[in-house]
Amino acid sequence: MLLHHEFIKTAKRYGPKTAIIDRYAQRSLTYSQTLAAVLILAARLGRLPDKHIGIMIPNSAGAILSILGTLSAGKVPVMINYATGALENTRYAQEMCGFEATVTSRALLDKLGCEPSGSMVFIEEMMRGVSLYEKIRAALLARLPAGVILSLLPGSEMDDDVVILFTSGSEKQPKGVRLTHRNIGSNVNSMTRALDVGAHDVMLCNLPLFHVYGHSVNLWLPIACGMTMVTCANPLEFRRVTALIREEKVTVLGGTPFFLRGYLKKSDPGDFDGLRLVIVGADKAPESLRRGFEEKHGIEIYEGYGTTETSPVVSANLPGANRPGSIGRPIPGVEVKIVDLDTGQELPAGSEGKIMVKGDLVMKGYVRDPEETRNRIKDGWYDTGDMGLLDEDGYLWHRGRLRRFVKIGGEMVSLVRTEDVLEDAIAQGVEYCVVDIPDDVKGAQIVAAVSKEINEKEVLKKMSERLHNISLPRQFVVIDELPKMGSGKVDFRTTTEMVMEILRASNND
Repeated sequence: MLLHHEFIKTAKRYGPKTAIIDRYAQRSLTYSQTLAAVLILAARLGRLPDKHIGIMIPNSAGAILSILGTLSAGKVPVMINYATGALENTRYAQEMCGFEATVTSRALLDKLGCEPSGSMVFIEEMMRGVSLYEKIRAALLARLPAGVILSLLPGSEMDDDVVILFTSGSEKQPKGVRLTHRNIGSNVNSMTRALDVGAHDVMLCNLPLFHVYGHSVNLWLPIACGMTMVTCANPLEFRRVTALIREEKVTVLGGTPFFLRGYLKKSDPGDFDGLRLVIVGADKAPESLRRGFEEKHGIEIYEGYGTTETSPVVSANLPGANRPGSIGRPIPGVEVKIVDLDTGQELPAGSEGKIMVKGDLVMKGYVRDPEETRNRIKDGWYDTGDMGLLDEDGYLWHRGRLRRFVKIGGEMVSLVRTEDVLEDAIAQGVEYCVVDIPDDVKGAQIVAAVSKEINEKEVLKKMSERLHNISLPRQFVVIDELPKMGSGKVDFRTTTEMVMEILRASNND
């Protein structure tokens, strides 16, 4: 499917139905109103000279309209992560993709304390400056049959880029990922069938649209199904989010473990009575999170797995097919195999190796990096860089990033496994992560970063009951607030730098 074409067909089908509820801006739009607004923006954005346009707006009606308007103007949105540095990330995206204009919001820049640059276009001013002629023209166009509207738009192909997204950069410099209409469209179709969602559902759009999880699941999935989207500009306002879920009768919620843990903590019994589907992804879901949702709200959460390069969903647990601890079975249209690290040969069920993915969901490639694209995609199979196994029933089990394995004294050690055991050994409410730093003798050593002082001897004693000595943290470092990515995932690269700086300062003392 051509995604912006799919939006227009959906808008014509569900015209008077509420498409977007934006409580922060205190407005809501029907599908017909959304279509008219998109056509206005498409005409304006079409005047910009570059093929790519930066989009840097929190989840809102404005963000959705900007993305749809950019595509309808025959251009490609480049989603910019403002959470980890608005100006720096804008410049990085401009350099990578070769564009000038970035659609953003003055309210966002004010909140970030960020000075505007000359290349920024402000959504508030664009919408305020719409003339009566533009409004009448868009309203008349929006009344035309879908086929006529589509014929008036610039031509598009299934394998054209539909968005440029950047990888999280939690371990190394972000890579620009080119996703096409075919990539995301196939994934949306698969999700629709697997999750059994439809126009009767209300989706909370809380996941940042500059991350693939939010972009596909919080934008294109609800549009394809004709859902109502309830936008949430700041997913970290946990109490406010729980109120949105309750008051807007949200039925479908997605989130990272970090976000869902915050919503759980700030919720009261009854807040989540309308929820029928809660999906967790982007990071491993701890057992305490599952147990918390079950005990407090009687809700079973379903863990899935994906990557930016796979549009994103590869596998998911589902109602009636949920194996807690696994990341579910591959969704329809997706092939998964496990291969040996050294030989690349496919391994039998139950054997641990590298996760490979094939299907229309696999990206077109990396921006300006054909060599890395060739390294990661061979014969249609995408190398995820993740370790895992498929069990006898076809459920996929994630064992961690290959980069999150470290060689210590010649042995490969999983930092994810160490984190899992650490979680059970420390008190609730303590944030944690495990990183590796260089070691002159063994090549590397494991260090645990925690948000509060802990009883190290007691924690290590508990951990040693389940882990070999080589997998135990050599040191503990207290960092009051662990650095996070926009999705709530720990920023391992920055955490490692902080740990090394703290240890250097300690050694100098």
